[in-house]
Amino acid sequence: WGGWWYWDPVENASFMPWLAGTALLHSAIIVEKRDTLKTWTILLAIVAFSLSLLGTFLVRSGVISSVHSFASDPGRGLFILGLLLATVGGSLGLYAVRAPVLKSGGLFSGVSREGSLVLNNVLLATAAGTVLLGTLYPLFADALNLGKLSVGAPFFNAVFVPLSVPLVLVMAIGPLLAWKRGNLMRALKTLSPAVAVALAVAAATLLFGGSRSPWWAALGTGLAAYLAVGTLAETVERVRLFQIPVGDSLHRLVHLPRSAYGLLLSHLGLALVIAGITGSSAWKVESIQTQRIGETVTVAGYGYRLDAVEEARGPNYVAARATFTVTRDGKPFTVMYPEKRMYMQPQRPTTEAAIETTVLGDLYAVIGDNEKGAFVTRLYFNPLVPWLWAGGILMALGGLASLSDRRHRIGAPVRARAALPSGSAAGRA
Repeated sequence: WGGWWYWDPVENASFMPWLAGTALLHSAIIVEKRDTLKTWTILLAIVAFSLSLLGTFLVRSGVISSVHSFASDPGRGLFILGLLLATVGGSLGLYAVRAPVLKSGGLFSGVSREGSLVLNNVLLATAAGTVLLGTLYPLFADALNLGKLSVGAPFFNAVFVPLSVPLVLVMAIGPLLAWKRGNLMRALKTLSPAVAVALAVAAATLLFGGSRSPWWAALGTGLAAYLAVGTLAETVERVRLFQIPVGDSLHRLVHLPRSAYGLLLSHLGLALVIAGITGSSAWKVESIQTQRIGETVTVAGYGYRLDAVEEARGPNYVAARATFTVTRDGKPFTVMYPEKRMYMQPQRPTTEAAIETTVLGDLYAVIGDNEKGAFVTRLYFNPLVPWLWAGGILMALGGLASLSDRRHRIGAPVRARAALPSGSAAGRA
């Protein structure tokens, strides 16, 4: 089990354009609805694409070491670097020339839908800049002869938690605010059930989790509950449930625009991701030991009995395949078959973990070397990891639903000119 995220440079290379692209999607909503922030949105588009090219350069050039790096090719890296410089330079040059020509739209209050989306953009852009700095800092330090340095998970985690908390809070508040000028007190009143549920979930996490529930676990579960209930509250407010007859509310629900479903799915998906991150980080159970045939080890309430280790052959490898019978409360639960393989050409050992997925987490079993009749085994229980996958799928579906909205494929109406040249109206007549 390598975890769900390692803050490796290659992982960061894909995360940076995702952050910038997410900010771009939210900024584009302001352009569509209010015809403002056009220059900022164009700049975000340039940055998102440039970060994609930068990620490709980091992965293929080998300038930064990574456990996920592909075969490095300096020649290909130079080509990608040239393409990156040409794209960024050309785009920013054109932007500098054309941006002043674009006219800004109407003004808006800080407490409004636009204001919440701007804050969303600021936080996401800051997060992307932080990842970029942490990823490239070792490269610059080496170039300046400051020694070999590495920036790891402690730095990124310390920076991302302060950015994530206000981002999640705004995600639930923003959709409840009106365009141009919103009513913050009304939005907070609508979110009062979400706040109550979040506090209850956080308190339950601390109360029932005991010493295995640090304060940040309560924060994570509370934020996940807050975002999920707040997102549902926004949908309830949109269809006016409990304010008009139920049949009318259902009619409004069915006829919501696809972008509304996209918001619902993507925000619920992020709530699941937050819960999955919290669970897999706070309550993971790992056990490493030696087991003989017939011995049972209990991990997180699951009993792993090693029944056999047999030789198995594949098309180009030889493997030692273990058989684990897993029980729960003394009752059979599943059978797992991890392998330790040796590939022939070239000779290379690999470990194939056996994974059993449940609603509440993943069971992992790994078989190691034979030490005088006892086998090294690694057994894991990783809570809520499937919620990470489910949340990611929901976020992707939400994005597709928003992009498929017919309104996004129709150009915004062009405002009528203040004055028309004399005779033009007659000419059209």
